[in-house]
Amino acid sequence: MYSGRLVFSQLMDFLPMHEFRRCLNRYHGNYRTRSFSCLDQFLCMAFAQLSYRESLRDIESCLRAMQSKLYHVGIRGRVSKSTLAYANENRDWRIYADFAQVLINIARDLYSKDDFGVELDETVYALDASTIDLCLSLFPWARFRKRKGAVKLHTLLDLRGNIPSFIAITDGKVHDVKVLDELVPEPGSVYIMDRGYLDFRRLYLLHQCMAFFIIRSKTNTQFRRLYSHKIDKTIGLRCDQTIILTGPKTKRQYPEKIRRVKFFDAEKERSFSFLSNNFIVPPLVIADLYRCRWQVELFFKWIKQHLRIKAFYGTSENAVKTQIWIAVSVYILVAIVKKRLRLEDLTLYTILQILSVTLFERVPLYQLLTTSNYPNINRVMDNQLKLFEC
Repeated sequence: MYSGRLVFSQLMDFLPMHEFRRCLNRYHGNYRTRSFSCLDQFLCMAFAQLSYRESLRDIESCLRAMQSKLYHVGIRGRVSKSTLAYANENRDWRIYADFAQVLINIARDLYSKDDFGVELDETVYALDASTIDLCLSLFPWARFRKRKGAVKLHTLLDLRGNIPSFIAITDGKVHDVKVLDELVPEPGSVYIMDRGYLDFRRLYLLHQCMAFFIIRSKTNTQFRRLYSHKIDKTIGLRCDQTIILTGPKTKRQYPEKIRRVKFFDAEKERSFSFLSNNFIVPPLVIADLYRCRWQVELFFKWIKQHLRIKAFYGTSENAVKTQIWIAVSVYILVAIVKKRLRLEDLTLYTILQILSVTLFERVPLYQLLTTSNYPNINRVMDNQLKLFEC
C-alpha cells in the first residue's frame, strides 16, 4: 500500500512557491501576521475550489476533520471560520492576482504549440466580458442597476489552450470597450471581438501598434467601398471589400482603409459582416477566426459551472476579488497539471471531479489520473465549439 504524500500536497508541488513569496513580499502580505499566513489562506481557498465547498463554515468543518493531515499539505495555521474571513477581508487581493498571472505565463508556454482549429501561426485572442450577479444589500459597493449589484469579469482568452492571458475585475457599470485602454497590444497578434467593442478610435490604436483585429460591424456603420475582391460564393462568402469610413466622427477616428468581409451561414440562415485590418489572410479565415470567438463564451460558462465564483465566502470587494483570483489560479493549475502529466485523454472537468474526492488520499497523482478509467462524456452541442476538446 502506498503511504507517501497526499494528493493535495502533490498537486501544490506544481506551484512555483518562490514566485508566490515574491508576490507576497511585494505587497507585505504577512505583515503583523501571527499564525495564519497568506499561504495558509491560499491553500484553504484552493481546497474550497477543488472540493466545491459552499461556505466558510463548510471549509472549516472539512479541514478540521483532516486536522492530522493539514501539516503535510502545507497548512500550518489553525483553520477557523473567523480567521479565514478576516484574511479574505484584509489580505491584499493583488497578491493572488499577481500569482495567477505567473501561472498564466507558465500555462501559455506549455500550450503555445496547441491547435485551435485554424491554421495560423500568429497568437489569436478572444476578448469578452461576463457579468456575475450579486445581491445589492450584501454587496453595496458593487452597484450595477437601481436594485441590482454585479461585478464584471473582462477576459482576454488565448485560443491556444484556452488560457486567459488578461483578466480585469470591475463593477458592473464599466462598459466592455473601456478594457481596451488597459490592454498592451502584441504586434502581429489577432484580437477577436464582438460588436460591443466597436470603437474606431481604440481600434486605430490597435492598428498603430501593428496588431490585427476582427470585429463584427454594426448596421449603421457608414462607409464607402473602394475595391471588391474575387470570392467563392459556394462556401458562404458574399463579399470581400476594401472600404473607408465616411461617418463624421469615424472617418477621423480611423482614417485608413479597412477590410470588410460578409459571410452567410446557411445553417443559421444569418449574414455576418466583419471588419478587420488584416488584408493578408483569405476571407474565409476571417469568418473562421470569428467563429472561434465562441471559446471565450464557453470559458465563462465553464468556470461559472465548475468553480466557486457565483457564490462568495465574503461580502467585501477585497474578499470577492481574492476568491475570483484564487479560482483562476486553480483553473490554471489544473491546466498545467494536465499538460505536464500529458493527460491528453482527460478533460479539465474530469480531472477536477477526480481531485475533488481524492485530495486527502495517499495515491501517486499520475497513477490516480491515469488508471481511473473515467469516461469522458462528449455532449453534443448543435452550434457551439467544444471547449477543452482533446
